[in-house]
Parts: sequence; C-alpha cells; structure tokens
Amino acid sequence: MIALSLAEIADITGGRPHDIPDPAVRISGAVVIDSRQVEAGSLFAAFEGEHVDGHDYAEGAVAAGATAVLAARPVGVPAIVVPDVEKALGALARAVVERLGTDVVALTGSAGKTSTKDLIAQVLQQHAPTVWTPGSLNNEIGLPLTALKATEDTRHLVLEMGARGIGHIAYLTGLTPPRIGLVLNVGTAHIGEFGGREQIAQAKGELVEALPSEADGGVAVLNADDLLVRAMSARTKARTVLFGEAEDADIRATDVRMTAGGTPAFTLHTPSGCSDVTLRLYGEHHVSNALAAAAVAHVLGMSTPEIATALSGAGTLSRWRMEVTERADGVTIVNDAYNANPESMRAALRALAAMGGSARADGGRTWAVLGPMAELGDASLAEHDAVGRLAVRLNVSRLVAVGGREASWLQLGAYNEGSWGEESVLVSDAQAAVDLLRSELRPGDVVLVKASRSIGLERVALALLEREGEVADR
Repeated sequence: MIALSLAEIADITGGRPHDIPDPAVRISGAVVIDSRQVEAGSLFAAFEGEHVDGHDYAEGAVAAGATAVLAARPVGVPAIVVPDVEKALGALARAVVERLGTDVVALTGSAGKTSTKDLIAQVLQQHAPTVWTPGSLNNEIGLPLTALKATEDTRHLVLEMGARGIGHIAYLTGLTPPRIGLVLNVGTAHIGEFGGREQIAQAKGELVEALPSEADGGVAVLNADDLLVRAMSARTKARTVLFGEAEDADIRATDVRMTAGGTPAFTLHTPSGCSDVTLRLYGEHHVSNALAAAAVAHVLGMSTPEIATALSGAGTLSRWRMEVTERADGVTIVNDAYNANPESMRAALRALAAMGGSARADGGRTWAVLGPMAELGDASLAEHDAVGRLAVRLNVSRLVAVGGREASWLQLGAYNEGSWGEESVLVSDAQAAVDLLRSELRPGDVVLVKASRSIGLERVALALLEREGEVADR
C-alpha cells in the first residue's frame, strides 16, 4: 500500500485514534486480516468472524510488527476504531485507488473468472507493473485487500468481482471504480440463489453500468458469443469492445484447434493485426478466456504480437483449477476441484476427453471423479443428470460419482445414457474414491477431479499425489 499516516487513515475511514502516541506515524507495510501474515509496518484489520474474532489477536499482531489495528472497539494497542471494519476497509481502498490514478480492470462472469483474471494479469505484467486478485478473493473483503496492494508504480489493477445477488457487483464497483469492465458469460452458477439466468444477467451487468462514459475513457469488454452478455452494450455509456468467435467480434479467434497434448491453439485477430497463439492451459474453453484477456490488453495499448506471445507463455496462477500433474508412474491427475458449476463441469469433461486421446493410444483410460455442484436450486437434478450423460457421450472410461443425493443423480444420468457395469460407480465420500482409484489406476490413465468447493474433493487429487497437507488459496 502507499504510505499513509494513521491520522490520514482515521480521516479516510471516519475512525478515531486510540492508544496512538503519534498519529503522524505511517503504515509502510501491507494491510492484512490474518495476524499470521503481519510484517513490519502492517495495518491489521480485525474482523469478527463466525468462529474467530480478530480483535483477540490484536496484541499479537502489534507484537509481530503491525503499526496499528483497524478495529471496531479499543483493543489495548494502537488502533483506529471505526463503526464498521468492512466499510472502513472499502473506504481506504477507494481512497488509495483514487490517489494512484491506476487503470482499474474489473471482470465478472458465471464461469472462468479466476482463469481469465490470471491470463489478464500475466499478459498485462509484460506491459507494465500489475496487481491482481490472488486466487478467488473477489468479495467485499478480498477486493479491497487486493486494491490496497497497489503502489505508486502500479499501472494496472485487475480485480475479479463475484456476486451472490443483485447489488453485490454495484457495491464492489463503488469500492474500486473500474475504467474497463469485462463480462465473460451468464451461466447457471448460483442460479438457486438468483432465481434464473435473467436475474444473473441483471447482476453481472451492474459492472458495465458502473463504467465511465466513452468520452471519459470507459470501455465495456463483452462476450459476443453470449447473447445475454452482448445485450449489456445497451446498459452502458462506455465504448463496447466485443470478443469471441462471432464474425463481428473486434477480438476474435479463427482456426481453433486442439494440440496433441490437449491444449488449444488458434489465430488471434485484433483491429491491428493477427498472430498465432498456442495456450499452455488445458481445454478448448480457455480460447474464450484468452480472447477476453486479449481484448483487455488491446484496449490498454499492447500490440497483437505482444499479446499472442504473452498468452502463449501464460500458465495457471491459482491452484486447483485444471492443475495437471503427471505422477512418476505415468498417471496424470487433473485437479480442478476448487469449484464447479454446470458450465465449468462440461468444459472440464471436454478437456478430459481431449487429453484422453493420446492416453488411449497408449492403453490409458480417462476417469472423471465428480462431486455435487452446489446452489443450483430446482435445476439441480436436471443439471447433475446432464453432466452424467455428457460423460458417457464424451466416451469417458470411468465415472466415479462422490457423495450423496446429487452424486446419485450424476450416476443415474450416466446409467440412463448407457453406462452400465463398472463404467460408472457411486461412492460415499472422498476416502472411498481414493481407495477405489489406488486399487485400479494404471500407467497412462488420466484422472479429472471436480466438484463445488464446499465438498472438498481436492482431497482425492492431493491423496493421489501424496500432497494431503496442501490448502487452497481463498
């Protein structure tokens, strides 16, 4: 964060200094909410959670080097006491971003947000100093924490924005007003909470409504291949840039193809030229994500060859999203267990099928170890059934459905599509899946592991890789 005095922070947040000998002392380190991440000069923001109250760790944070605490009550050490720590953190983020004048790029969508954000970050980093959302920290706390990492050198600030209801994205854009807004797609993630795709589109479109006008430099980057996203051009005063495979897209792909290793390649077209791209990411769905990243980079002044080179060199930054590891015995584990919705589940299965092409030539098999997709509401049965059926249509060798009711719907869909015998199996939990796989995997097999984050199915992938001690970026 840029250096600010405690007096300035108190003024920005509407707080009052408490037990602070010298209000002119500056915060020179990071703003953190975990006392274990405190470093010299930090500001520790004390949140009261469901199970842990950050105020209880205030003294330890200061002892570890924090200059002061942002707190809702006096804590016996130097603190700025505010009525609401979350709102104070947001106000601080907005003030810092406004002082820096950095280009803020915000993105949202039902699927692919984190992968696309990682691509944008890697491409823009080749252009100028860039700060971006780590992992999926895309909510009311994670977003300001990311913004507060920006410094005087930061040119680009890339922020992922999530939503669980109408008004959420409007609130986030108020914390860090974007100049460039990217909407990837409108799918069925969290449809049980929203009530329908139209409501999801309404929520996602809040991003383009928050952009400045075209005269003031605002740019809405929209998916030309998603009709609900394309229609958002009518909801913004910003200039619209379309990306996709549609012929009228400003940034588009032609000659899309899959390499022998299961990664996509294509020819990138922009208004300033064309260049070939071969991605290092697995799955054809990443073509759309790459085009979105290319559109943002084009808007920010990068040349087409520069964009193509950066995209071809980009990898996976966030863990457990199509994370591919080959074991010493030749078994390949695809850990995509961070989260799941119907769109991302279908994309992952198609990626597995593509990767399995070379595996089958060597006698290997494809395994889809799938768990429930959460928050689908009344659509849950149909969506799980459809995923099970797709696994059969893609000729996945073995489906292992993990869990209870929703998992049984996955297996039922596969069964009704013609998967009998041992082609599909229902197991009770992650450990049962691990036991099955350990007894049956053989060299050349490719195993996909995917489910909603709340299920914790990453334990299967980590057990198969003997890395059980790992934890996810939150």
